[in-house]
Amino acid sequence: MIPIAIAYGDGIGPEIMKATLLVLKEANAPLELHEVEVGEKVYLKGVANGIDPASWETLRHTKAFLKAPITTPQGGGFKSINVTVRTTLGLYANVRPCAAYSPFIATKHPKMDLVVIRENEEDLYTGIEYRQTPQVYKSLKLISRPGSEKIVRYAFDYARHYGRKKVTCFTKDNVMKISDGLFHKVFDEIAKEYPDIAHEHWIVDIGAAKLADTPEVFEVIVMPNLYGDILSDVAAQISGSVGIAGSANIGERGAMFEAIHGSAPRIAGQNLANPSGLLLGSVLMLLHLNELTVAELVHNAWLCTIEGGIHTYDIFKEGISKEKVGTLEFAKAIVKNLGNTPHTLPAVRYTGNTKITTLTTQKPAAFSQRELVGIDLFVYCKESAKSFIQKASTHAWKTLELKAITNRGVKVWPEGHEETLCVDQFRLRFLSKGDRPIEFDLLAKTAQEAHLLGCDITGTEHLYTFEGKEAFSTI
Repeated sequence: MIPIAIAYGDGIGPEIMKATLLVLKEANAPLELHEVEVGEKVYLKGVANGIDPASWETLRHTKAFLKAPITTPQGGGFKSINVTVRTTLGLYANVRPCAAYSPFIATKHPKMDLVVIRENEEDLYTGIEYRQTPQVYKSLKLISRPGSEKIVRYAFDYARHYGRKKVTCFTKDNVMKISDGLFHKVFDEIAKEYPDIAHEHWIVDIGAAKLADTPEVFEVIVMPNLYGDILSDVAAQISGSVGIAGSANIGERGAMFEAIHGSAPRIAGQNLANPSGLLLGSVLMLLHLNELTVAELVHNAWLCTIEGGIHTYDIFKEGISKEKVGTLEFAKAIVKNLGNTPHTLPAVRYTGNTKITTLTTQKPAAFSQRELVGIDLFVYCKESAKSFIQKASTHAWKTLELKAITNRGVKVWPEGHEETLCVDQFRLRFLSKGDRPIEFDLLAKTAQEAHLLGCDITGTEHLYTFEGKEAFSTI
């Protein structure tokens, strides 16, 4: 028996987990279940990350984690348990297959069959946020070279392993030229190592439009965390329903499997929820555990049930569906189809090793000549914008040279425009006089000088060059 951890979750979680486990049991999946309690109940006990130490030990000593949806507080409260588990256990690759099942599930895109590979550990999902002034709130977007290399290489290895011919990258590097620019650069570098696989890059906004309009042109799409989360939901929904998409979270020393949707508390306890997402997540888990026969058995039984028109409310459509059933009844229908294969939909067949092996060992960063050349001071302005700009721009700064003043990234001095809306935080950009490297103590002296001028400093960013090139955004 293979030990796995399970969590029943919140909202519709217990219902779809019971349905999924029923199918797995009847399919004779060789699983030894170890239940862990995570999520809302644990938050309410005062455990800030939603998971207690004993549960962490269970997760570390089992082969996989099958997790039902967890309720994450919106706009406050506790950090997402999903993010916590993914980052703590190093589950860097989020794999989300999105395929159409036409004509049995209604879709405008009957030929779509794509996989979203989403980076899972960084980007805005680090959750590093601050309130800096009464009006300004800040989130940090972190993109690293090691994180980008791991997920991009996984995407190409996935494509090669499953015979997919093209990998597409979505970023917004026409605006976020440094962070998204790095992700795009890494994608182009690694693509050269896979000459047998076509590659392309799209700006995420037009890429999203193309995905929604013509998803069949994509095979594997690799994206930073936030874009991947949003667009995998879009892809799942246009394939037929977000309720039918499963998800794998893969790391070097662990894996978690789930539905891509949330806990849907509005329909909880009503035997309405579609368990397909979690069930197909469990199929991905069985493949990860190399239980190919059981994975094939369960997946084909699910396809037969869909093909037979036995549907939950979210995918039920008059003229296509034959019977509307509840969560448990849907699972029982799948059980009856165990051992059958679909007639119209392609039957699945799993052979060989289905585990993707990607070398992700972090290499030491190449030495770069790094020089300190300035500082950005973020300051809380308690006076009028006009008055503050006048005071800061006419002050005779003794240490570094004031090059610009911005408000929300818009230059307001020199050559500012009166139409620009200013909030109560400004950025003062200082560079070394003569653009020479500076000593660190000059930053502190500049901050002290700004403080004595009456500036309430809310944050700083040091400005560096690497190999003589500016490594900060222009103004």
